[in-house]
Amino acid sequence: MNDSVLAQLAALPGKSTPELKQLWRDLFDSEPPRYNRRFLESRLAYRIQELRYGGLKPATIARLEALGEDLDGGKIEVRRKRADERPIAGTKLIREWQGVEHTVTVLDDGYDYQGRPYKSLSAVARAIAGTRWNGWVFFGVRRSGAGK
Repeated sequence: MNDSVLAQLAALPGKSTPELKQLWRDLFDSEPPRYNRRFLESRLAYRIQELRYGGLKPATIARLEALGEDLDGGKIEVRRKRADERPIAGTKLIREWQGVEHTVTVLDDGYDYQGRPYKSLSAVARAIAGTRWNGWVFFGVRRSGAGK
């Protein structure tokens, strides 16, 4: 790590994926995860700065752990799952169906499609397609068979 931190950070986008993975091995002393390139770049950027300037203080880490345990009772599975899996209110979901573009707006308590409120995305998908659909899959919010 002879280069300056800024030079190393600036060089990340120009590196090939195999080069990023090798840098991961060098900096983390482990195999890189199978995430996308953007994740690798951002995590490598953090690690480069962490090694140069230091990471979080042990007291900060302990405080964050304590806050996490207060929220989820120390259950790691709960920590990894979003409390609210719905998209943020105001998000527009767009789907083309049989040559027609359909737009759904996410509300705080449901969905709006063509000025009509719906309680679930599946109900909107059924209104559009005329058959039962998993609304998340229909709008591509979640891949079919993906873990919850």
